[in-house]
Amino acid sequence: MEWMLTPAQIEFRDRLRAWVNENIPKDAAREAERVDGNYPHHLFDRLAEGGYHATAVPKEYGGAGADYTTQLIQSRELSRSLAGMIWIWGSTSFAGANSIGLYGTDEQKRDLLPKITKGDLKVTIGFTEPGGGTDVLGALKTTARKVDGGWIINGVKKWCTSAHVSDYVLLLVRTNDKVERKHHGVSLFLMSPKAKGVTLKPLTTMGMRGLGTFEMTMEDVFVPDDRLLGEPDKAWYMLLPTLTNERMLLLGTCLGILDGVAEDALAYMKSREAFGKQIGAFQAVQHHYANIIMARHQTELLAFDTARKADAGIDTFLEVTMGKVIASEHAVNAADLGIQIFGGMGYSADNDMQRYWRDARLMRFSPINNEMARNLVAEHFGLPRSF
Repeated sequence: MEWMLTPAQIEFRDRLRAWVNENIPKDAAREAERVDGNYPHHLFDRLAEGGYHATAVPKEYGGAGADYTTQLIQSRELSRSLAGMIWIWGSTSFAGANSIGLYGTDEQKRDLLPKITKGDLKVTIGFTEPGGGTDVLGALKTTARKVDGGWIINGVKKWCTSAHVSDYVLLLVRTNDKVERKHHGVSLFLMSPKAKGVTLKPLTTMGMRGLGTFEMTMEDVFVPDDRLLGEPDKAWYMLLPTLTNERMLLLGTCLGILDGVAEDALAYMKSREAFGKQIGAFQAVQHHYANIIMARHQTELLAFDTARKADAGIDTFLEVTMGKVIASEHAVNAADLGIQIFGGMGYSADNDMQRYWRDARLMRFSPINNEMARNLVAEHFGLPRSF
C-alpha cells in the first residue's frame, strides 16, 4: 500500500506499529476486557505517553493536525491489537478533537483541545435513545430548555460507551419542537455525565467489554451556556462532516481487525499440526486464509482511496457509506474464518479470534446498520427513498 502513502505517512505507520507491539500488545488488550466495564485507564495513559491522543487535534492547540489518511493509519494500527477497544482513542478523537475543533468557540478550543492532546480529557457520545437505533432523529425525545445562564436537559440515552469515566458526553438533544422537518431544531451539548441529575445504568455487551456501556438518564440536568457546541437548532448540519470522520475511523478499525485476523491465522496455520503435517498444508484451510487476505486487500484499497479523496477536499459521503458496509462485512467474515481455522481454540477467550469477531460484529449495525447504508447508496443513484 506504500504507493498510496507519503514518506511521512509510511514513517508514521512503521513507528506506530512498533510502538503498539511494545506498549499495547494483543495479550494486554485481551486481558483488559476480561472484566466488563473495567475501563483500561493504563492503555489510555500509554496512548497519551506516546502522543497519540494528539493526532487529530489542530496544531495550534498542541496537536499533530493529522489528515484523514494519517488518522486512518492510526485507527488501523491500533485496532490490530485493540480491536474494538480502539475507542479509548476513537471516541475522544471523534466527539472531542474533531467536533470541538470544527464547531467549538475559540474559548472552548483553548480550554478543551490542549487537554485532549495531553490525554487529560475523555469525551464520549450520547446520540442513540431507547427504541431509536439507526432512526436517531425519529426517536429523539431528549430535550433542552433554555433558562438563565444555561439549559435544563431531560431524557434518556442508550449505548453511551465509557460514560462512567468520561469528562463530557457529546449530547444530541431537541431544543425546538416547532419545526417542519425532524432534522431541524436539534443541538449539541458537552454535558458532564457526573452532573447532578445524571444516572448511569450499566449494560452488558457481547463485545468491547473493557470500555463499559451505559444507559444514561437525565433529570433536570443543568448545562451552562458555554457548553453548547456550535449554533443552537442546527446540530444536524454540523454533524454530517464529523460523521464522515467517524466512519473513516470505522474503516480503519475493520482494516486493523483484518490485519490481526490474518496475522494470527497464519501463525496458527504454521504451528498447528494434524494428521502428521501443518494444517496450513490443507487445501481447505488455505482457501480460508486466501479469502481473508483478499478481503483485506479490497478493504485496504477502498479505505485509503476514500481517505485520500477526503484529504483532497472531495465529498466522500458515498465512499464512506459504501466502505462502512464492505469493511464491516469483510471483518466479520474474516474473523469467522479465523475461528474456523483455529477450531476449538478459536472459541477460547485465551486467543483473540473470538474477540475480533465479537468486536467486528457490532460494526455491521453501528453507527448505522448496513441495510440503511445500502438504502442511502441506492438513493444516491436516483432511486426513491425507502424509509
